Amino acid sequence: MIAMLKPVPINPEAYLAWEETQDLRYEYLAGEVWAMTGSTLPHNDIALNLYSLLRPIVKAKGCRMNLSDVKVQVDATTAYFYPDLVISCDDRDVNAIKWIQAPTVVVEVLSPSTESRDRGKKFWAYQSMASLQEYVLIDARRIAIEVYRRGEGRLWLYYPYRVGDVFEIESFGFSCPIEQVYEDVSLDMLEADQHFEG
Repeated sequence: MIAMLKPVPINPEAYLAWEETQDLRYEYLAGEVWAMTGSTLPHNDIALNLYSLLRPIVKAKGCRMNLSDVKVQVDATTAYFYPDLVISCDDRDVNAIKWIQAPTVVVEVLSPSTESRDRGKKFWAYQSMASLQEYVLIDARRIAIEVYRRGEGRLWLYYPYRVGDVFEIESFGFSCPIEQVYEDVSLDMLEADQHFEG
């Protein structure tokens, strides 16, 4: 969740040095800095459910997976983000201490305060990472997941999942009924039962 914008543009070196002294986590994009605050219980439960479902597969492949307190260095000069879940199999990341540099999968759980940024500027920045194969957006208000998968060249393929679908993260050979991602998550039932058309 994004709480506030630090109004004065700063360079990435200043951001990294400044953030180390802060109590909160901050995302950085092209000179702008946003404070990250706590999430809702559904937001947190969804991230934990997906982590639990994926952990055996990720571990068996010798990869690492982290939740929202781990920074991704999208570009050393322009962007640092804290996704809700990130998976990397790159040798640089498996034993990394500061941040992830070459993720295979990035997951963002959407909230009203972050959705436009997750869909817009952040996805645009993530697309520059050659390692990234799938960008997953999970709705925290209704059962709905969207996956963008890297295609040929600059092409990203769009896969929406709704109630009753089998959700997939192809780069790890993972699939499960979408309802397992939302297991024991309190949602507004009118929204949770909604199907999208068009």
